[in-house]
Amino acid sequence: MGPVATVLVQNGTLRPGDTVVVGSTWGRVRGLINENGERIRRAGPSIPAEIVGLSDVPNAGDYMQAVEDEKMAKQVSEARTFKDRQTRITAGSKQTLAGLFAEMKTGQAVDLNLLVKADGHGSVEALNQSLNKLSTSEVAVKIIHSGVGAISESDIMLASASGALVIGYNVRPDSVVKRLADQEQVDIRMYRVIYHVIEDVRKAMSGLLTPDIEEVEIGRVEVRQVFKITKAGKVAGCYVAEGKVTRDALARLVRDGKVVYEGSIDTLKRFKDDAREVAEGYECGLTLTNYQDIQEGDVIEVYRKEEHVRELA
Repeated sequence: MGPVATVLVQNGTLRPGDTVVVGSTWGRVRGLINENGERIRRAGPSIPAEIVGLSDVPNAGDYMQAVEDEKMAKQVSEARTFKDRQTRITAGSKQTLAGLFAEMKTGQAVDLNLLVKADGHGSVEALNQSLNKLSTSEVAVKIIHSGVGAISESDIMLASASGALVIGYNVRPDSVVKRLADQEQVDIRMYRVIYHVIEDVRKAMSGLLTPDIEEVEIGRVEVRQVFKITKAGKVAGCYVAEGKVTRDALARLVRDGKVVYEGSIDTLKRFKDDAREVAEGYECGLTLTNYQDIQEGDVIEVYRKEEHVRELA
């Protein structure tokens, strides 16, 4: 159906085929739908209806006007869009969340310009209210534009001109928009949880923004026997029950369901030879870094940590 808007007619009669301007968007009404989901032929004063056929999703509260033809509708729409952008655009360099704290160290107040796009007006309003509350004496959060719908090329150009970050909630840019963002060095952040948006901006404002760290389980090792070897100390004779064990992995020693050690694997051997990894179903000998209290029956969970930008898709 494309962009859909619910309108309440105040004066006159709206019919399919009418050309309308709504805020900075326009379109020819291709259909009118009443509250029961039925198509209707007209909507008079005090009659609510969904209209189909707009070029973009308007903002809640925008006024709709019927005009004579498409040419006039385009002219009015373009004039309003240009005026709106001129009002919003402010001079400034491009920002990233990671680089925000560096600007704060200069001791001057910093403006964090944001462009917010979401999948619905309710989400946009909730994000705007939450983000505006984050402003402090050091960092002023300014939302230069917010709207409903996918992140577009015009959004990227506006963000580039005003040095803004683009926040996308439950919306994603297409490949063309991504390439444009790379060219213009515009930082796009995409989310599916509002709390994550607020958390990232708050951390950036405090200089605490770090990538997400995820534990990825590699394998599970059972300690079958413990050997005491001169100079090497205690060596665990193990059986790889699940996955694999690698020499550069992190290790967590579990005894009776409790974690008694967290660290790394110091040495890994297959028979008397050093090994880089041992697969599931094979036996191996290993030692843990700075830990000697290994006992038969212990379980060693082998894992690695991965850093990644929070995805929002």
